[in-house]
Amino acid sequence: MFKAAVVQAASELFNLEACLQKTEAWVQDAKKQGANLVVFPEAFIPGYPRGLSFGTVVGSRSAKGRKTWLSYWENAVEIPGPASNRLCDIAREAAVWLVMGVIEREPIGGTLYCTLLYIDPSGTIRGKHRKLKPTAAERIIWGEGDGKDLQVIATPFGRMGGLICWENYMPEARLMLYRQGIDIYMAPTADQRDTWQASLIHIACEGRCFVLGCNQYVTKAMYPKEILEWEEHNELPDLLSRGGSVVISPLGQILAGPLWDQEGILYANLDLKEVAMGKLDFDVVGHYSRNDLSV
Repeated sequence: MFKAAVVQAASELFNLEACLQKTEAWVQDAKKQGANLVVFPEAFIPGYPRGLSFGTVVGSRSAKGRKTWLSYWENAVEIPGPASNRLCDIAREAAVWLVMGVIEREPIGGTLYCTLLYIDPSGTIRGKHRKLKPTAAERIIWGEGDGKDLQVIATPFGRMGGLICWENYMPEARLMLYRQGIDIYMAPTADQRDTWQASLIHIACEGRCFVLGCNQYVTKAMYPKEILEWEEHNELPDLLSRGGSVVISPLGQILAGPLWDQEGILYANLDLKEVAMGKLDFDVVGHYSRNDLSV
């Protein structure tokens, strides 16, 4: 039995230092409530640039859009680097497992990746996964990851791993985690639709694992003024993301959430015995697998 905390918060958009400060505050709040594991949304540092075009249309890029890109790039995280070291310090000082969505900047070349970091209570980065396939216009700003880093991590609480946002719609990616015996499945996202809730329940039942879905609550007013001034093609709604963070059991029961229309933390006590009990009638890589159906 251990306590998980799912943080539904807004990034300090395009502001690396402010994001780190906000991370530390939320982690400390979760620690005070006895959390052993603290999970943050996709691209929390320095933000998911929802609704922005970066001045791009097919066949053309604008000078103002390149300014937006530069600001995003300058506030991204290098691993290793000062910002990732700070995250390690935050995890160590709170003595928690920290799972954090960052925009990672490759130091050679400068490509950005949507990355999920796993940091243990000693402040050691235990895993790093780059999003395999950025969705739609995300492909303009993020490079593609490599499935070789899709590894499940052994922890005192069970085997931990996850996929980012619409990677969770990729059956082969999910199966790769199931084959490694995942118990605690992270699903940080930017998807606020009701259909996403249905997908997370399906994954919990399919994998017989705990699923921790984590999203942001974001409004237009949270964007820096200059970023909105540089945008040339989009009129953004006042509410950009209503959240929907949730914790689901291995039998598809909602343990906490969904949390809508506000920042906050969801807490749930997770008992790994429930994972084992779920295998009585369904084991996707065991007695319910059919390898003869493989293509």
